[in-house]
Amino acid sequence: MTRRGFFRQDLAWAAFLLVLAAAFGLAKHWPLVNLSFQGKLVAHLEERRAHRRQAQFQGVRTLNLAQAYELFQKGQSLFIDARKPEEYAELHITGAVNLSPEKLQKPDNPDLSGIAKERQIVVYCAEAHCDIALKVAEKLQSLGFTQVAAFLGGFKGWDEAGYPVDTSQ
Repeated sequence: MTRRGFFRQDLAWAAFLLVLAAAFGLAKHWPLVNLSFQGKLVAHLEERRAHRRQAQFQGVRTLNLAQAYELFQKGQSLFIDARKPEEYAELHITGAVNLSPEKLQKPDNPDLSGIAKERQIVVYCAEAHCDIALKVAEKLQSLGFTQVAAFLGGFKGWDEAGYPVDTSQ
């Protein structure tokens, strides 16, 4: 057989394997493919995310945008921005302090020493799909803070609602 013949044979096998892989992939993931065709995939994935979050962070109280803003208006809650310091420095909820997960790893963290364990704390991160606020809230609870909640709308939701933001530190 000539080189050209081997090339055609290899190409045919490659095409066959590609079709076979696509068929197996479709068969294995057909429920998701079907949901996608129906336009319901995003809603399904959001529901799965919510169930995972609920199971993983079952001890953390959560807040929506309206609830977080209500606490902000009362002025008695400490808002903690769990994003990276650079993001916090750029823009954050007015009056919030920055406490990223990396800062929480430090033993005897000076950022926590001045906060009363029973103070109302609202933790937020970048956006609704971010789990960092939940992780930081869970860590704060494990450190003995009793009034901790995670705002799931994130800074993006807050900013888009037109609520007060600041660049000062």
